Amino acid sequence: MRLATIDLGSNTVRLLVADVEAGGWRVVEADQRVTRLGEGLARSGRLGAAPCERTAAAVAEYVARARRAAVDRLAIVATSAVREATNGRDFVATLERATGERVTVVSGDEEAALTLRGVVSGLGDWPAGGGATLVFDIGGGSTEYVLADGGRAVAAVSLRLGVVDLAERYPFPDAVDWARYGAMQREVVARLAAELPAAIRTASVGRLVGTAGTATTLAALDLGLRAYDARRVQGHRLTREAVETLRLRLGALTVVERAALPCLEPGRADLILPGVAIVLATLDLTGAGALVVSDWGLREGILVSLLPNPARAGGP
Repeated sequence: MRLATIDLGSNTVRLLVADVEAGGWRVVEADQRVTRLGEGLARSGRLGAAPCERTAAAVAEYVARARRAAVDRLAIVATSAVREATNGRDFVATLERATGERVTVVSGDEEAALTLRGVVSGLGDWPAGGGATLVFDIGGGSTEYVLADGGRAVAAVSLRLGVVDLAERYPFPDAVDWARYGAMQREVVARLAAELPAAIRTASVGRLVGTAGTATTLAALDLGLRAYDARRVQGHRLTREAVETLRLRLGALTVVERAALPCLEPGRADLILPGVAIVLATLDLTGAGALVVSDWGLREGILVSLLPNPARAGGP
């Protein structure tokens, strides 16, 4: 059976096509594109015409590619930007008419659960007795935190804290003004302290896992990759010192210079520093000295949910 998923995020649209095989699946095609659907959403409460046009074009292309690959089933899942926007349902209706495919808008809790499923599929279960696992997924419009024990969620939350809104309110087109960066960092720290549930805030975290674009980009930069290599990024241990080093390195560059770095997509050049602020605040909150980076996340979690037997969660 050949399956395809399209993860329609607030910043990035991701495609995954895979063949289900004994014990899991084999990736046939994977791609992603930064379309910034959530651009301006925090100010207006609506999806803008240009972001909708960019995103709809990417989704239509990915649907066409999935059909050319002769998939047996395709799932399109929309997250924070679509569920929060007052015109989100209108955008979904437009996409469904244009593509002929159903678009599912998931809740924050559902998004967190699917992300955990994808992470566990890629990294495997964690040994008992070493404390809980906290998975966090930094997105364009929201950040999800999932506290897990033995691969099962025990607490989850989706915060309306995303890198697109932070980048719009704290832009750094030139080398960073560190006083303004400090104001952004303090806001993120205060938001986590006020909005994370006590079960997550006070948990004894034995393993911290970061997934999605910020974490994987920082891992690729830390590894010094010239081209993105998911196999090397998967499971990479990113220390707090390494994140701090990258903060200073990225902060010394203009947004144009950041966009020219290998493995840093141009569409993420103005978002990476807000993402770093969330990573550092999360490390400090948990007291962790490092995080494990997962290249697998929501997109893979959606795929696992389509498997005939969800227990068969392993990939290549």
